[in-house]
Order: sequence, then structure tokens, then C-alpha cells
Amino acid sequence: MSVEPLNETQLKESLNQLKGWEFKNDSISKSFTFSDFRQAMSFLVSVGFEAEDQMHHPEIKNVYNRVELTLSTHDAGNKVTEKDIQLAQQIDNIAK
Repeated sequence: MSVEPLNETQLKESLNQLKGWEFKNDSISKSFTFSDFRQAMSFLVSVGFEAEDQMHHPEIKNVYNRVELTLSTHDAGNKVTEKDIQLAQQIDNIAK
């Protein structure tokens, strides 16, 4: 998978395919809200396993039932790459 940053066109096309993900500060992020802390933690554990499988790890913020994930690729100067899009797609699948 490429570690080259996506150009503006590629980024826009990718974000159009990802529901709820936003581009800001050279990264993509999304907030998830669950019914309680237990569900939020269950989601985070699943995301953790997927991230480890892909060897690509999100920035995670959790407060009670809310989880915010931010993705960028360190090897590409902390810019958004195809690796981020791929992980975002998997995270959305986990959240379903």
C-alpha cells in the first residue's frame, strides 16, 4: 500500500466514499457515539486488533460513550494516505 500522501482530488474522492469522516489538520477523523462506556470500549478493542493487523494505528480519544479516531500516516509526513482510507473503511465496518 502506498505511503505517498493523497493529492486533493484523491482525498476528496476517498472522503466521498467514507460517511462522516472529515479532513482537518492533515488527517481524517470521525466521532462515534455508543450507548455506554462498555460498548465504546468493545469498539476500541476491535479497532485495536484491526489496527495492529494493518500495522497502522489511529490517534484515539475516549470519553465515556464517545470515541474520536484520527488517522494520518507518519511515514508520509503525517499526511493522509491510502493506508488511512483503508483503515477508516475497516473502522466503519466494525462500527456497524
